[in-house]
Amino acid sequence: MPTLDFKGKQFIYAHHLTVPFRKPEIDAKKSHTGENPPSLDDNLIIHGDNLHALKALLPKYAGKIKCIYIDPPYNTGNENWVYNDNVNSPMMQAWLEKNSPIDVEDLERHDKWLCMMWPRLHLLRELLADDGVIFISIDDHEVHRLRMLMDEIFGVSNFVANIVWHHRKSSQNDIDVSLSHNHILCYALEKSAFSFNAGDVDESKFSNPDKDPRGPWVADPMDAPHIRKNLMYEIINPNTGKIYLPPAGRHWRFSKDKYETALTEKRIIFGKKGTSKPQYKRFLSEAREKGVNIFTIWSDVGTATDGTKELINIFGRGQLFPTPKPTDLIAKIIRISTDKNDIILDSFAGSGTTAHAVFALNKEDGGNRKFILVECEDYADDITAGRVRRVINGVENAKDENLQKGLGGSFTYCTLGETIDTEGMLTGDSLPTYQTLASYVAYAATGSKLEVKAKQKNYCFGETGDIRFYLIYEPTLEFLESNKSALDAKRAEQIANECKAAGKKAYVYASHKFMSQKELTPMGITFCQLPYSIYQIT
Repeated sequence: MPTLDFKGKQFIYAHHLTVPFRKPEIDAKKSHTGENPPSLDDNLIIHGDNLHALKALLPKYAGKIKCIYIDPPYNTGNENWVYNDNVNSPMMQAWLEKNSPIDVEDLERHDKWLCMMWPRLHLLRELLADDGVIFISIDDHEVHRLRMLMDEIFGVSNFVANIVWHHRKSSQNDIDVSLSHNHILCYALEKSAFSFNAGDVDESKFSNPDKDPRGPWVADPMDAPHIRKNLMYEIINPNTGKIYLPPAGRHWRFSKDKYETALTEKRIIFGKKGTSKPQYKRFLSEAREKGVNIFTIWSDVGTATDGTKELINIFGRGQLFPTPKPTDLIAKIIRISTDKNDIILDSFAGSGTTAHAVFALNKEDGGNRKFILVECEDYADDITAGRVRRVINGVENAKDENLQKGLGGSFTYCTLGETIDTEGMLTGDSLPTYQTLASYVAYAATGSKLEVKAKQKNYCFGETGDIRFYLIYEPTLEFLESNKSALDAKRAEQIANECKAAGKKAYVYASHKFMSQKELTPMGITFCQLPYSIYQIT
């Protein structure tokens, strides 16, 4: 398969693996949870670098996100975005120091944009559920490079669609060809496991001119592409006696027996005057039940101007954000790709449209969808979270009645806290809390979410189907240097008996041990030394 080569790729190829874990820290004052206390199980708005935020989400949300929507910088040369990932390479750092922020004069801006996107896309992929899907807004400046990047990271076979959003209705008079579209690239984690929800029916196409008691209907063609011999037969117009055969290269949609049944049920019509070729009545009630396929061109979800007007209406003052997406656009993405209890992630949250859309859909259908927003800029509280607070409480001048009254809901506001520094653990300079280290160990050991319990007997903190995990740890250097932190014969025997009774093996994380692995293996125990053996089980 062809791959995309760009400057810096060799340095950032595995950068997502070296990003340290940081614990999300709750900011209760900026949270909006009503009478309930803020919680990491709530909707989340995280203020911080999205690369670090995505890594911080892995222990709890790896493999759990059904829908990801991101709206990264389009790299037009006019945005002055800054690439500042801390890649541990002197050559890379020297290169980046030359040109920042990145603008149209930077001839290497495409390389830097790809360096920025690569590790983030890898982490986003790890967060997707098996039947999950990612949507990425982009324009013509980078869509071709992004497509190749996605093919390499997600796989060519998992490409779903390139949706074209008709985002502008007015003409751009300052250029020869007026740009009126953006792209939304869509990839699944595993295409065979993903399917869209059926789209909404365009009810304006249905009518009931003959007052059919079965309700409004539309006349569909009777013929379909290709030739199947069992679907080639004569149809006689009972009004004129004229005989019809399928057009060249086509066949009738169903068998002669089904046609005769449909004719008896008065579902076959021959034009308004009864003198034309056969058509089939399809009723609105049936269309609603079945839904419609998703088209790749979207002209019914608002424009960029609508997104701007929406934001001005919510805040009651002038333009606060340059390119807000309309709520209808994001709502459609969520509607066609999620169920009522799914989690939606937006790691370039901007003006907070994704959260608005989630609350609007929950209000509409009684769903319990959750969102996670990540925003690195300083407006995360004032604009991103500010918008969400307003749509929860109600927008007085809103045209939508639900928004006027308030959509309800809650969110917990977070920043990024301490880094789990495994090198610092060697010296005692940086010791994470038990819960933080247990969460990290759980993810690193299993590669997926593991419910971390409070510290229990013998330091057990969680289990999978056949493994129970133990972390013998207290966040003090005194404890780690003492015999209390060791796996000794007495504790090993207790753990072995517990696990044998439960039909499980044990993985024990500790700073040291007083038994050899040769002695522990017959007991069903695997010892993992901190901090070196925080690894993934294969």
